[in-house]
Amino acid sequence: MTNQRKPRGPYRKSAERRERILQAAYEAIDEFGEKASLQDIADRVGVTQPALTYYFPTRDELLLSVLERRDMVGKAASVDAVAEANSSVAGTATTARHIIDHPGLAKLYVTLTAAATDPDSPAHSYFENRYRTLAAEITEDMVDQQRAGVIRADQPAAHLARAVLAILDGLQLQWMHDPTVDIVAIAETFTRMLAPSSDVKQEEETTD
Repeated sequence: MTNQRKPRGPYRKSAERRERILQAAYEAIDEFGEKASLQDIADRVGVTQPALTYYFPTRDELLLSVLERRDMVGKAASVDAVAEANSSVAGTATTARHIIDHPGLAKLYVTLTAAATDPDSPAHSYFENRYRTLAAEITEDMVDQQRAGVIRADQPAAHLARAVLAILDGLQLQWMHDPTVDIVAIAETFTRMLAPSSDVKQEEETTD
């Protein structure tokens, strides 16, 4: 078995500085949205702008790296929620909570998503791959949950997966326009709609 060696010397320092810059950008954009300046990010790390661009040559590359970090943090929270509730759909409401807890990042996501519909956008490939990967992962989870009888099995798992993504993106956009929209409650309503028809009927009877 081959032992993986950790970067040492200047390589490790370089990786650590890149991580510090990325985390600073994540925090700055979380606070100020896309308006966060490169100078602000550089100041948070204690480096010059030229030093910052050494690690992230373009602003677009830095913003996309921040979105990747956002996805990673949100996915970790969602996985924990799924494990606790033993249901993949439980992660939908958790993701909605993550959105409202980080409005600056949500605004960046909405802005870049719209711009990325242009094939010439630097973000086009990122979002194309993101949606394809997420759809595949959620579909796999949906299939498992359908087999376990947790969610309805009368609709294609792939369609339900795309519906989850559409709900989250749509709620995110609506919340940007009107912060009074309770996207967490709506996400929870949607997850209840995914329950097997017998469970939905029983819940309605109990409510009545």
